[in-house]
Amino acid sequence: MLSRPSYDYIITGAGCAGLSLLMRMIGSGLTAGKTVLMIDREKKDKNDRTWCFWEKEDGFFEPVVYRSWNSMGFFSSDYNNQMDIAPYTYKMIRGVDFYQYCFNEIDKHPNIEFVTGEVKFTNVANSFQLYLDNELLDTSGSIVFNSVYEPSPPAKNALSVLQHFKGWLIESSTDIFDPAKATMMDFRVHQQYGTSFVYVLPFSKREALVEYTLFTPSLLKPEQYDAELKNYLSDFLNITDYLIKDEEFGIIPMTNEKFHFKKNGWQIGTAGGQTKASSGYTFQFIQKQSQAIVEHLLAGKPLQSIRSTPGRFRFYDNTLLYILYHNKLPGDKIFSRLFQKNKPQQVLRFLDNESSLAEELKIISTLPTLPFLKAALKQF
Repeated sequence: MLSRPSYDYIITGAGCAGLSLLMRMIGSGLTAGKTVLMIDREKKDKNDRTWCFWEKEDGFFEPVVYRSWNSMGFFSSDYNNQMDIAPYTYKMIRGVDFYQYCFNEIDKHPNIEFVTGEVKFTNVANSFQLYLDNELLDTSGSIVFNSVYEPSPPAKNALSVLQHFKGWLIESSTDIFDPAKATMMDFRVHQQYGTSFVYVLPFSKREALVEYTLFTPSLLKPEQYDAELKNYLSDFLNITDYLIKDEEFGIIPMTNEKFHFKKNGWQIGTAGGQTKASSGYTFQFIQKQSQAIVEHLLAGKPLQSIRSTPGRFRFYDNTLLYILYHNKLPGDKIFSRLFQKNKPQQVLRFLDNESSLAEELKIISTLPTLPFLKAALKQF
C-alpha cells in the first residue's frame, strides 16, 4: 500500500542504475521537499553481482570500492602482457556493499519510499501507463525513471549478443596470487562456444574472484560454466586444492536496439542503452547518464536535451557487434590486436567512449581491415 496518491519522482528498479541515480539526486539536493517512490521486486541485500570499471580519480562510489589494481593482465594465444594502466585504476565494487551503502542513505529520508512489487508498462500513444502489482499508478505529475530492461520487438538490423558469466570466489590452500596484479582478460581458454575469456581479481595471496565470461547468442548449461572454471584453475593457475566461498552468475544484453523516450518517462541503465554494445561494460556509462540527468534537472533543462552517445561510437559498437554476432572474426583475435598494437590507456579511453577521433583512427587501423570494412558497410 502506497503512502501517497502521487509522487514527484518514480524510479522503477533498485539495481545499479536506479540506486546510482537516486544517490546522486539525494547528494545534489534534488529530492529535498520532493516525494520519491522507488520500486523493485525485492530490497537487495545479497552479493549477487560484481561491478568492475576503471577511472583516473576517486569516483562517486569510492567509499564502496572493495579492491583496486594498477596492473592488469591480458593473455591470449597471440599476445601476453601484464600492463601498467596508470593513470587509470581498475576498481571492483561488490553488490552487497553497494546496496547497503545506498539503502543506508535512502533510509534517512522519509520523503523517499521504497516498495516491493511487480511493475509493468503499457504504451499509450507517445506516453505510457505504469502498473504496480496490476494497479494503475498516477504518473500525471511524475517524472518516471525506468531501469527494468525488456527486449524490444525485433527490428531491422537489430542485433543482440548475451554477455553471460559465472564467477567463483575461491580460497587456495597455498599462496598463488599476487594481490597487486589482476587479469582483465585471459582468452587462452577454448573458444568453441564463441568469444570466451576469464578475468581474475585477487584479494590476497590465496583468495580471488575468478570469472568465466562469454559473448554468445545463447546461454550454456549450468554445469558447463562450472567445468570451464574448474579447468581454468587447474590448467592455467595450477590450482587443484581450493574452497569455493561464494558464487555469482549474471547476464548482460549487448544490443544495438534503439531505446525510446516516452512522455514524462526516461529509460536508464541497460534499459536506456547504457550497456556498451560491443563490450558489455555498463557501470561507468550509468554514472555518466545519472550525472547528466541530475545536472539537467537542477538546471531545469528538458531531459531530451541530454547529449546522446556520439554517433561514431555507436557506429564502432554496431560494427564490432555485427562481427561477433555473425562470427566474422574470433573475438579473442580482435581484442588481442587491440591490446597488442595500442597502448592500454588508449584502449581504455576507446572503450569508455572518451577517445579522440585521431586515436580512434589509429586504433581502427590496427584491426583486420577487410572484415571490419565489410561489417562497417553493413551499418548503412
